[in-house]
Amino acid sequence: MSKWDDVEPLHEKLDDVNYDKSKIPPYTLEDPLTFADGRKLASTAEWPQRRREILDIFAKEMYGQEPPPPDCLITEMFDEKVGALAGFAIRRQYKMWFRPDKSGPCINWIVFLPRYAKKPVPVIMFLNYNGNAELVADEDIPLMTSWHRNSQEINCTDHLVPPTVRGGLLNPENRTVMPINMLIARGYAVMSCCYCEISPDPDPDYMETEPEFRQEVFAYTGVFSLWGQRDESRMDNTTTLGAWAWGLSRGLDLAGKIDGIDASRPVVTGYSRLGKAAFLAAARDERFQVCVPIQCGGGGVTLAKRDYGESIGTEMMMFKHWYCKAYAKYAKNPPRLLTFDQHLLLASIAPRRVLVEAYNCPWFDMEGEFLACQAASPAWEFLGCPGFPTGEFPEAYDQSAIGTHLGFIWRTEEHGISAYDWTWLLDFADKAYKG
Repeated sequence: MSKWDDVEPLHEKLDDVNYDKSKIPPYTLEDPLTFADGRKLASTAEWPQRRREILDIFAKEMYGQEPPPPDCLITEMFDEKVGALAGFAIRRQYKMWFRPDKSGPCINWIVFLPRYAKKPVPVIMFLNYNGNAELVADEDIPLMTSWHRNSQEINCTDHLVPPTVRGGLLNPENRTVMPINMLIARGYAVMSCCYCEISPDPDPDYMETEPEFRQEVFAYTGVFSLWGQRDESRMDNTTTLGAWAWGLSRGLDLAGKIDGIDASRPVVTGYSRLGKAAFLAAARDERFQVCVPIQCGGGGVTLAKRDYGESIGTEMMMFKHWYCKAYAKYAKNPPRLLTFDQHLLLASIAPRRVLVEAYNCPWFDMEGEFLACQAASPAWEFLGCPGFPTGEFPEAYDQSAIGTHLGFIWRTEEHGISAYDWTWLLDFADKAYKG
C-alpha cells in the first residue's frame, strides 16, 4: 500500500471548496533551511544547492520542467515614437522570433521609456491579458491577432479581441488600470506582451463547446512548438505557467538590448494567473531582482496545505494545463500528502525582493499568502537580509508588513491591479533600486 492509498480524502468531491476557517486542517510546513534528506544548511554557501533542490521539486511535482533557453533569439524594432504620452515618453514596438528564418511563434513586445531620463532606468515587466493595444489608446499599436478566450467582459467573440480594448487600462473605472504616465514619471521603463502570444489559455468548458480548443491539446501550442513532441506518458511535462514564465525571461533578454534600460534592475509583476507566472519567473530566473505577484492565490503564493478557497482539486479540474500531471495526486488530501508548499518557492527567491499584494476574496486565501511569507522569512534572515516584519495579520491598506526585502499588503475592492497596487509596487522597487 502506498502513502496515497491509506489517506482519507478531505472532501467528498475534489471540486468542493472550503470557505470555513474552522475546517482548515492541521498541517506542518517544511523548513526552507533543511535539505530534503534532513540535513540543516551549515552555511550560506549551501543555499544555492538548497535553492536548486526546491526548484527541482516544483519542476517535478507541480509546474513541470523548465523550458530551455531558445537556441536563437531574433528581435526587430518595427515602430518607434519619440514624444509619446504627451511628449514624456519614447514608445517602441518589437517582434521576437526564436528561429533564424523567423518562422514559428512570434511575440510582440511594447516598450515605454522615460524620454528625459539622464541614465538607463529600471524596467517594470508584465504580461497583459488583451494585447498591447489595451495599454494606451494609440492607433499605431496593432490589435493582437492571436487566439483569445471569448469574453463578455471585453466583448471578445470568435476568439479575436475587439478594437474596444484600446486604452482599456487607462479607464479609471476598470478593475485593472495601468497609470503609465505615473510609472514613467517615477523613472521606470515599462515592457509588456500578451500572454496569449506565448501560449493560449483555453477554458475547461471548451471540451464540450469547442473541443478543438480543449486544454489538453490546444494549450500546448504557441512557443511549445519550439520544444518538440510532448511525451504524454510523463508526469512533469512543461506547463503553460512554465511557458508564460519563460516568456517573461525572454522579455528580460530583450530589455538587455535596449538603450535606456538598465536590465540589471527589473521588476516583474502581474495579477491572478499572470501573477503566478511572474512569481514562477522570479523563482527560476535570478535576474529578476524584484518580484511583485498580485492576487495570485492558489498555485501562487498561498499555502496549498490550508485547503482553503482555491485548492489543488479545483486547480486540476479547471486549470489542468497550468500544472503538470504529477500535481493531481496531492488533491485528495494536501496537508497529509504534500511534502512541499508554496513558502518554499517563495523562499527560493531569497535574498532578492518580493512584495506579495493580496485582496479580500476567500477564493484567493490572502491569509495563506501572509503565512507563506512568515514561513519563508528564515531564508532571507539566514542570508543576512531583513526578514518578514513581525506582527499579526494587518488590516487592509496597512503597510506595516512591508519589509525592505519581503513584504505583504492587502486591499479591498475588486480583483485586478489598482492604482494602490501600482503605488505600493513603485515604493517597494524604489527601496531596492533608488535607496
